[in-house]
Amino acid sequence: MPVKTESHSQWLNYHHLHYFYTIAKEGSIAKAAEKLKIGQPTLSTQLKQLEDSLGKKLFERRKQRLYLSEAGKIAYEYADQVFNLGAEMVEALEERLQNNRIHVQIGALDSVPKHIILEVILQAYKYGNCSVSVLEGAGGDLLRELSAHQIDLLLSNYPPNVDFQTVYAKSIAKLNVVVCGAPKYKHLRKGFPASLEGQPFIFPTIHSKLRRDLDHFFKVSGIRVDRTLETQDTSLQKLLGQEGVGLIPIAEVAAADLIKEKKLIVLGTLKGIYEEIWLMAAERKISNPIAAQLMKGLSL
Repeated sequence: MPVKTESHSQWLNYHHLHYFYTIAKEGSIAKAAEKLKIGQPTLSTQLKQLEDSLGKKLFERRKQRLYLSEAGKIAYEYADQVFNLGAEMVEALEERLQNNRIHVQIGALDSVPKHIILEVILQAYKYGNCSVSVLEGAGGDLLRELSAHQIDLLLSNYPPNVDFQTVYAKSIAKLNVVVCGAPKYKHLRKGFPASLEGQPFIFPTIHSKLRRDLDHFFKVSGIRVDRTLETQDTSLQKLLGQEGVGLIPIAEVAAADLIKEKKLIVLGTLKGIYEEIWLMAAERKISNPIAAQLMKGLSL
């Protein structure tokens, strides 16, 4: 669809802009053509028409690969805003107003305790008539979904890094961390935490703040533990802990049910170590009112 601006005589064809945007995201005309379900020659022609209308080359070909030119990088930044804003508009006009309910999409890392996710959902219902979708997955993938406005909020056990400058976060909970294990490890309660010397551990992965805090704690304490396995999925950690594969450092509330059932026992609390939970949102033109209230008022 061509649109003419007030201050310029040239026309901007948004179909052509979308084709350019897809090529840039996919990294090649072949992949973009497959995604758009159009022929490569047609797509190449549409791209050339956009370049001719702008008077700039948007790509450079080096070693049989396409790279954005300086003009292409500028065009991509604007195109990214255009299509993200368009996605927001469609969501605001359609999904959020279905059945007179506001639709809230929440992402959550596998490492976030399920009771935290439950509390956020219950609080969302208190703020207004809404429907909630929960998507669990890896942090990098969910951060990209949040930045692209595919989800409204993200629950994580670490804050966003500098690569996601449009994402902002607030700490909503600090949870005490305990060391749990199968009943066969009961004898390690005596002399805790020195008793953990040489014991097998199931650790969170290196990118998490808890992992870094644990490494620092054991180093300062002079305790060497055997890191037999690493996973960020707390459900898997608990299953492995029950089977006696190793000890698990975990937020006590996340293991409360298994502790109550005596499938896991608490050996001791790691003083000064907390599992911090963050709620994140991305800057956007059209805010989700329920998500905005959660970001403003939620504290657990």
